[in-house]
Amino acid sequence: MKNYYEILEVNPKASKEIIEKAYRVLAKKYHPDLYTGDKQRYAEKKIKEINEAYKILSDDFLREQYDNEIYNQNRVETQGEVATRPSRKTNYYEEQGRQNIGEQPTKVYKVGTFGSLIQLTKELIQNLFNKEKRKEMKKMTQTDALAIGLTVVVVFVIGIILWFLPFTNGWMRELLFENPLFNWIGGLLS
Repeated sequence: MKNYYEILEVNPKASKEIIEKAYRVLAKKYHPDLYTGDKQRYAEKKIKEINEAYKILSDDFLREQYDNEIYNQNRVETQGEVATRPSRKTNYYEEQGRQNIGEQPTKVYKVGTFGSLIQLTKELIQNLFNKEKRKEMKKMTQTDALAIGLTVVVVFVIGIILWFLPFTNGWMRELLFENPLFNWIGGLLS
């Protein structure tokens, strides 16, 4: 597996700013337009690696997943366990069984996969039969409902304020009365 920290020549604990600065320096250094022939092909290959590394390390979610993957790989190598390559059907970033003793296992869901949707649904169903989880979910639901209600009230108040301000009244009238979407909704309600 590629070590993106080595590619960008930064420490694994580097901040986003340092990663961005390293990316810019290396992108200038290996820009393919600066070279010809074999050196240009090497620079193109190197800039692809640099872009890939920057894409992963600049995104907080992807970086966390990558760090977990590196950590798990290092544990496998140091403990002499047999490392197996995950099948294409499994989430590559899911390594839930390999945690430090005493740590709570973290659940990692790869966003947008059907497997993660099924796994999340199973977890929600299991939580419905757990009294402590139900109480926690009820408390979260009440908090969420309160937040949604306050948001609706704030948006409604802002809309009223904008309606009565002279310089936004025309814009609000156009939005409400000349917008095809609002006309369609009004036609459905009437």
